[in-house]
Amino acid sequence: MNSLALATGKEIFDLLREDLAAIEREFGGYSVSNVQAITEIGEYLRQGGGKRLRPALLLLAAKMLNYTGAGAVRLGAVVEIIHTATLVHDDIIDDAEIRRGRPSPNTIWGNPKCVLAGDWLYMQAFQISLEERNLHVLDLLTDLTKQMVEGELLQIEKLGSLITRDSHLDLIYRKTACLFAVCMQLGGVLAGATPAQQLRLREYGRAVGMAFQITDDVLDLTASELVLGKPVASDLREGKATLAVIHALERCTPAERASIQTVLEQRAFNGVTHQDIIAILARYESIAAANQEAARFARLATDQLQDFPDNDFKRALLWLPQFVVAREK
Repeated sequence: MNSLALATGKEIFDLLREDLAAIEREFGGYSVSNVQAITEIGEYLRQGGGKRLRPALLLLAAKMLNYTGAGAVRLGAVVEIIHTATLVHDDIIDDAEIRRGRPSPNTIWGNPKCVLAGDWLYMQAFQISLEERNLHVLDLLTDLTKQMVEGELLQIEKLGSLITRDSHLDLIYRKTACLFAVCMQLGGVLAGATPAQQLRLREYGRAVGMAFQITDDVLDLTASELVLGKPVASDLREGKATLAVIHALERCTPAERASIQTVLEQRAFNGVTHQDIIAILARYESIAAANQEAARFARLATDQLQDFPDNDFKRALLWLPQFVVAREK
């Protein structure tokens, strides 16, 4: 890999290929239990793949600061296991049937087994993290899981409601961006980053996570089921008002507002179609507004890296926010 600016996501993952492969092996090994159902669910989830963005962020942050130890692979597996545990619980809470183009685990093993498997994965992640013998790492992971659980509970309380923009952004932070933030900070902790550097790394992760989730929410409204690997407009069907919808609700007519509210409250398209909602969003340029907000967070992320050493890992981090907001799934 030369010193030229990295141009594609493939090049980023080529830069991390060996470490990501090691994380994949660790993930597989760590998800084995003497209880067969846990091992089966863990392996099924691992085989489902994913972008592995969270461990990639941790690796890039650590390597940008010249870290060469084994802790980055170990903690990369930890954050991916935590992320996987949240997906298991999310699918149960949302009563989802499809995850990444395949049946969600709860439709195969049932809710009780999947709840407990998710809990087991959380505990396994913490047990692995103890190997670092670093209380700062444990503090970050403990605070992270509390925030994520609080975010899920807050979202459940607000399902079907017309929430404010600020409330929605707080939910995005708790449910998604805080994990991105902690991944970056963990990489800094491993590399001996100063407190000021850790804060900038954390803010980078937060901003990338916000951009990622806003883009994800837009794709839920606009992409095809084939591309998404799950039904379109799932958020509306689950009673979730995301940023583009909130933008339209702040501007639309009472009749349009009633149409959106009907879908959110009934959690179904009864008498109001998906295309009806898309037409309302188009009328007020709400999709464009959400995309602009994602782009704003992407710019905020790159601003945090100005004072870090110039190397291929920094250039990958500078490019990554563009990948996040330009992706199609």
